[in-house]
Amino acid sequence: MFIIEKYSRFMAILAKAALWISGFGLVVMTIAIAWQVFGRFVLNDTPAWTEPLALLLMLYFILLTAAVGMREHFHLGMDFFQNIASESMQQIMAGISNVLVGTFGASMVWWGSQLVTQTWAVKMPVLGIPEGMDYLPIPLSGTLILLFSIEQIINPAARRNLTPVATTAE
Repeated sequence: MFIIEKYSRFMAILAKAALWISGFGLVVMTIAIAWQVFGRFVLNDTPAWTEPLALLLMLYFILLTAAVGMREHFHLGMDFFQNIASESMQQIMAGISNVLVGTFGASMVWWGSQLVTQTWAVKMPVLGIPEGMDYLPIPLSGTLILLFSIEQIINPAARRNLTPVATTAE
């Protein structure tokens, strides 16, 4: 049990880091869009780099937050049948759900990595960074989804005892 508890603690740290990175990306995106509006309406010169940067950052913070949402269970779900089932059937259904979500995460890692490697050599015209950076959040969030699914599978009690990342003390 000690290893499982350490794994769950590490997953909580990863989830918190993903939320902090997502929050930072949201702030930077907001600043970039504000600069774009300022440039367009005040300077009469719209900066070309703000929109691609905002879209890139949006991919990161949406997908990273979605991965944390899977762990924290603040995603959409169809729980009606699970809620009316017996306790043992609820555990079986949760296990099946976690395996399916983990498989989805693994497919995000595999296919997202393919996209990243195939587009890494191409540069984004305005930003000058590899095009693969656009696709990098897919395998990153897929890895988190897979790891969080494994946590839910090996530690079913984590679902019931999970302290949301947003409320944990620093």
